[in-house]
Amino acid sequence: MDARAEAVSTAGATNLAKVSVKAWHRKGPRFFRARRRKPLQQLTKEAKRRGMAPVLVAIVGGSGSGKTWLAQRLQALFARCAARLSLDDFYLDRSHLSAARRARLNFDHPRAIDWQCLECALQELSAGRQAQIPDYDFASHCRRRRMRVLQPKPLILLDGLWLLRRRALRRLFRLSIYLDCPTRTRLRRRLARDVLSRGRMRTSVCEQFWATVEPMHARYVAPQSLWAELVFIKTCTSRDIQKLAERIGQLLGGDS
Repeated sequence: MDARAEAVSTAGATNLAKVSVKAWHRKGPRFFRARRRKPLQQLTKEAKRRGMAPVLVAIVGGSGSGKTWLAQRLQALFARCAARLSLDDFYLDRSHLSAARRARLNFDHPRAIDWQCLECALQELSAGRQAQIPDYDFASHCRRRRMRVLQPKPLILLDGLWLLRRRALRRLFRLSIYLDCPTRTRLRRRLARDVLSRGRMRTSVCEQFWATVEPMHARYVAPQSLWAELVFIKTCTSRDIQKLAERIGQLLGGDS
């Protein structure tokens, strides 16, 4: 095992050595196979049976970087032992403002988030209790009246733009991942998402991207890579996702 792999294997959960995808690939699969003791499903069942605190994993990156996609793939691997939520659920309710006023708000600034509500939900889940999650409507920029209940699971996957900016939140995550994605790729993905699923016009999405999304990305999102334990500099492959799942499985099994 080389020095880089040794640093990763011996570091604590909150002091894991940062590795890029290239460095990750250079380690080779032997490092992960050597530590793979039990199947993922067995590890998660044992963690649940022993009443271990849930493992919270943060997936951070710019708009359109693939955060939700990665969270969904990881959730599929851990099946019923994993729960997933998004920072997007915690946008502040703007129902008290007129539609015209809402349209002028900067939703790409961290102050658009209800941080107190988010921290409360994560603390409840970390303690093994169910959490109340807001139901946010992107078309109207308002919350729906009915909250949804998220039950605690051994693994909680959370994706969002600014999850690592606050020290109080960083302390809750056992693993943090940052996705570094090219600007044009992020714009293309954001167009596909907002036009199809959020009912927005293509011109509006492009104007917002260059006026606020990209400047806010440079100021508030990109610097978070310094706090991430794993930084991906290209699209995650199936092999990358499997390695991530193995690392998370180690955390579920009690390994730091």
